[in-house]
Amino acid sequence: MDAARARKLADRIQQIVAEMLERRIKDPRLGFVTVTDAKITADLSDATVFYTVFGSEADRGGTAAALESAKGIIRSEVGRQTGLRHTPTLTFVHDPLPDSARHLDDLLAVAKARDAEIAKRAEGAQFAGDADPYRFDEELDGEADEEDEDEISDRAGHRTT
Repeated sequence: MDAARARKLADRIQQIVAEMLERRIKDPRLGFVTVTDAKITADLSDATVFYTVFGSEADRGGTAAALESAKGIIRSEVGRQTGLRHTPTLTFVHDPLPDSARHLDDLLAVAKARDAEIAKRAEGAQFAGDADPYRFDEELDGEADEEDEDEISDRAGHRTT
């Protein structure tokens, strides 16, 4: 199967499932669900529909049960609207991406707070030595002779010829 055609079909399945959940499925266990993605195998026999649920673990469990019980009617609608000879089987999988993104946001907030704390501690701090350890006395004079320039170049790790 052409990968572009399979992707278009997966997108269409995602739209159909989202419309079905919004308009036709009236299960009270179905929480605030969002269809995030759909993937289909190359032979078009199996489709995986990813979803997220806003709410608690109990809401997720109820939504999973509602989707499982409505799988037959959703599959028949997918077959009717896509016109495929063999309608793919549907598998509903909870998408962990929003939870991962939330966890990542929490970690970034902790890192930002630690950076702010370190910056606050460093406000009145002074250097233990010179502010610029690479500063040479010759640079302060403004007049360095040729031998001093060679020494400065050697210290910097390159030699001018």
